[in-house]
Amino acid sequence: MFVRLPTSVSEAQECLAEGAVPVGGATLVWASWQRDGFPEQAVSLRELPEAKVIGDGTLGAAVLLHEMDERVPEVLRRAAAGVGTGAVRRTATVGGNIVGSTLRCLLPAALVLDARAVVLEPDGPVETDLAELLAKRPVLLSLRWPEPVASGYRKLTGVLRGEVPFVVAVAVGAAEGTEARVLRVAVRDGYDVLSETVPYGTDAARVLGALALTPLGTLPEAVFEAVREEVTGVLECAAAR
Repeated sequence: MFVRLPTSVSEAQECLAEGAVPVGGATLVWASWQRDGFPEQAVSLRELPEAKVIGDGTLGAAVLLHEMDERVPEVLRRAAAGVGTGAVRRTATVGGNIVGSTLRCLLPAALVLDARAVVLEPDGPVETDLAELLAKRPVLLSLRWPEPVASGYRKLTGVLRGEVPFVVAVAVGAAEGTEARVLRVAVRDGYDVLSETVPYGTDAARVLGALALTPLGTLPEAVFEAVREEVTGVLECAAAR
């Protein structure tokens, strides 16, 4: 397998047009390549500046999970820190986790940040939402999001749906197109992710009551208790800012 390393968007487009297979998610698909055969050529974005950016509300798809630090919101940083082992985090990328993985450990965090995806199309980079990203699985260049007021994350290693632990992501941020605050919550339930948005308020009991009326209210008791604790903590932090 010949791995190509483009250094510009136009060069990356050329690689894809010539049939190179993106290697995002290679830490997960390597076994299937060994079983089914390796592609003749692959393309990695690790030398592409647009895919390596980190900070100011942007995270490149080729950023390694262990590189995520205080330049990204707490919810993303903690989500990345909870993925696999240190060896995995030193090789796995943001794009591979969100697009190339079935677990998508970073997806709940991206959802509560109201992130948008910048993807590489034949005509160049375009911005799209996360739902379209997951449905069409184009080449991801980066994620972009408005800065949250406060955020939190928890991985419930002792609470499983099959072999997959639940994760809870929470953030307070602005509603799209306004300055009004909203609370966003996303929970990974097995291989699915439930996400809800409710109006922000300093009364945690009222906010949690609104969440209980959504599909999140049907989660196992231990999971909703984790939602309750994370929401309470994030609301307290947001109220202080």
